[in-house]
Formats: sequence, C-alpha cells, structure tokens
Amino acid sequence: MEADTPLSDRLDDDDYPAYTMGRAAEMLGTTPGFLRAIGEARLITPLRSEGGHRRYSRYQLRIAARARELVDRGTPIEAACRIVILEDQLEEAQRINAEYRRAAQKSSGVPERGPS
Repeated sequence: MEADTPLSDRLDDDDYPAYTMGRAAEMLGTTPGFLRAIGEARLITPLRSEGGHRRYSRYQLRIAARARELVDRGTPIEAACRIVILEDQLEEAQRINAEYRRAAQKSSGVPERGPS
C-alpha cells in the first residue's frame, strides 16, 4: 500500500497490515507465541515493517481467530491451521462457482434463482 493512499482507504482495506503483533494478540485474546505458531504452520504470513516487526491485517486476524476457536476446543494447532486453510479454499471455490453460474445464466437468458 502506497504512502499517498488516503488513510480512510487504508482503514477500509481488509488486507492492510495495520496491527502489530502485540495488538493483534491482545485483540484475539491470545499470545504472540500463538501468532508465531500459526505463522510457522503457514496459516498466515504477516507482512514486516521496515524494522522487521510483524504486521497483521484484519483478514489475517479473522483467520487467526478461527484457528484459535479450534485450538480452544482441543484441536492440535497444525490440524486447526489445515482446517482453516481448507475452509478458506472451500469458501473461495463456492464464490467462484456462484460467479460462473451467474455468468452462464446471464448468457443463456435464464433468470437467476436463489441458492438451493
């Protein structure tokens, strides 16, 4: 994100790395160690500030919160990270399928239906 981008645009951007590790851990009610662990499991890859500090986006915090829910229920962290990755991939595939369905219906002249 460029420095000349208005602050309001950066604050609305789910991918803008606005949160330090300490603030992210505080918001999630967890420890910096948990954030490091899910980073090592490749669930999220925080951006780094010029000084090398981890910075997290709102999207990454939502992903981390879901992993924390699973871990809090007793799921091992590696398994929780894999589950969250698969959930995220499924959601994206469903979104793409819906777009293809809409495009196919639009080109065939068939009116759209709600979800089945």
